[in-house]
Amino acid sequence: MSLLRLFGARIGQQVHIHASCKVWAPWQLEIEDRVGVGERAIFYNMGRLHIAREAVISQGAHLCGGTHDYNDPLFQLQAADIHIGEQAWVCTEAFVGPGVSVPKGCVVGARAVLTRTPVDGEWGVYAGNPARRIKTRRLRG
Repeated sequence: MSLLRLFGARIGQQVHIHASCKVWAPWQLEIEDRVGVGERAIFYNMGRLHIAREAVISQGAHLCGGTHDYNDPLFQLQAADIHIGEQAWVCTEAFVGPGVSVPKGCVVGARAVLTRTPVDGEWGVYAGNPARRIKTRRLRG
């Protein structure tokens, strides 16, 4: 994490980022407190990537902040921000696309593909390709 900070990443307290995580632009990365990032996670953060407190990004998850305008003959690159909400969980090998905000407490299931910000609120569980809300997350305790 020291190397990420050296290149401009803002990283909170009690954060674990697995050494095999790939970060495209550390200066575009902000991670709040008590966040875990699993092995082989990919942060293709062409835009700003903000991960709120107590979120989990599991192994192999891909947060992709870039795309191309496929209608443009020059195929122009487009960057967009991604926000992962508090206590959200992006599961194993899930994909979160450019411009997406994952609401507070949401789960993006294993290998799910989330290309739009969910409009149906916080604490949802999303699965599939394209990801759809399949249930509501209820924390016990």
